[in-house]
Amino acid sequence: MGDKKLMEKAVELAQKNVVANHGGPFGAIVVKDGQIISVGRNEVTATNDPTAHAEVQAIRAACKTLNSFQLTDCEIYTSCEPCPMCIGAIYWARPKAVYYACTKSDAALIGFDDQFIYDQIALPIDKREINMIQVCSDHYDLPFHTWNSSTKKTEY
Repeated sequence: MGDKKLMEKAVELAQKNVVANHGGPFGAIVVKDGQIISVGRNEVTATNDPTAHAEVQAIRAACKTLNSFQLTDCEIYTSCEPCPMCIGAIYWARPKAVYYACTKSDAALIGFDDQFIYDQIALPIDKREINMIQVCSDHYDLPFHTWNSSTKKTEY
């Protein structure tokens, strides 16, 4: 299956999602060695989960299929340029490439504008719209020290 056919599959997932009124107009697939190993569609409104974006859903399913927390040697095809959250998930999953159809500008034109989030991330913590305040309880950093000294951890 070529790149265009794989992208058609991601776009088809997005279209079916809209027609079924299941969520936003986004679809994604994860491919390994030319084979589709998972699919994801936007399920934010269907599941009341703001993290249920197509890319995240596809990554979760692919990792389960591969029994791995990384998508080594995989590619992601998504119907739209990933949002900031999905970009973070993609980098954590470490696929070798991401291919997208619509751009973030296209998404903004229909009400999915993520520029506010990009702008907020670039600000110092104390200047962000949502208050982010450090609160340190006793031994707040104990889990970090325990992790750092552990000989049984799986690094990622």
